[in-house]
Amino acid sequence: MLLDVQNLSISFRTPRGLLPVVEDVSFQLAESEILAIVGESGSGKSLTALSIMRLITDPNAIITGKILFKGEDILTLKEPAMRRLRGGAMAMIFQDPMTALTPVYTIGAQIVEQIRIHTKLPTWQARLRAESLLAAMGIADAQQISRRFPHQLSGGMRQRVMIAMALSCSPALLIADEPTTALDVTVQAQILELLLKLRKEFNSSILLITHDMGIVAQTADRVAVMYAGRIAESGATGDIFAHPMHPYTAGLLAAIPQLHGPRINAFSAIPGAPPAPHEKPAGCAFAPRCAYRIAVCAERPPLLHGPFRQVACFRAGEVA
Repeated sequence: MLLDVQNLSISFRTPRGLLPVVEDVSFQLAESEILAIVGESGSGKSLTALSIMRLITDPNAIITGKILFKGEDILTLKEPAMRRLRGGAMAMIFQDPMTALTPVYTIGAQIVEQIRIHTKLPTWQARLRAESLLAAMGIADAQQISRRFPHQLSGGMRQRVMIAMALSCSPALLIADEPTTALDVTVQAQILELLLKLRKEFNSSILLITHDMGIVAQTADRVAVMYAGRIAESGATGDIFAHPMHPYTAGLLAAIPQLHGPRINAFSAIPGAPPAPHEKPAGCAFAPRCAYRIAVCAERPPLLHGPFRQVACFRAGEVA
């Protein structure tokens, strides 16, 4: 198993006391597999990814649990050892490439710097590799583009540059945090095609973070649905889409516009909004928005483990 996250919890010290944001999250990612983590904004997806990369630097953050990468708990590594992993064996495509790229250095210089940090290639070979990676991302005239600054590129081009930089050292694990956010449909399709190509050519495992269930259906082998900092349901993508067992998963799928069938006048929507971390109910966090809630939902449901599925709902069988 390439990545094994066990009982990961992330809390922050605040004037109100300890604020839990991610609670008891566990999942695994095998080699050459794509796992999608989905959920609404604020569900803890990006924080989970940042904790895997050890990029949560807030001194008030408290992270517990285990994150095993190739059998080694990265939460216990010293920072020099973590720096050797970060950008090398594991890399991340950030949600906003404009803020993730340094504005005062050219695209090529930033990719070359990463290659030289993690490999022994001389500068001229690193520059050639950077240009070949940009070309592999579908960027025409890669040599000329490598001399430009981030603000001189479009959003789609910057996203391709981020992917090229993430792949510059052939990582075993690639974390893609909403890589298609704010991109038009055509560019979005190209980015997703690139991710599938990367898995095939580089044999990389991909942790895909998104709130778009359509993207999940196209790319992921397995999916984990997060709500209010916890795993609500996880399983194979086909099983989740065909037979959702958690009301929240069913609500997300029902909100996807249908291309076939009779025309509808209004889209399905989940009422209400996710709770803020300091406003989460003591029991099931989804209960205030759930049409299936009953008295027992005042208690926190355990994450039930089946042969191929995990679900945290007292009425999982009825939803299915």
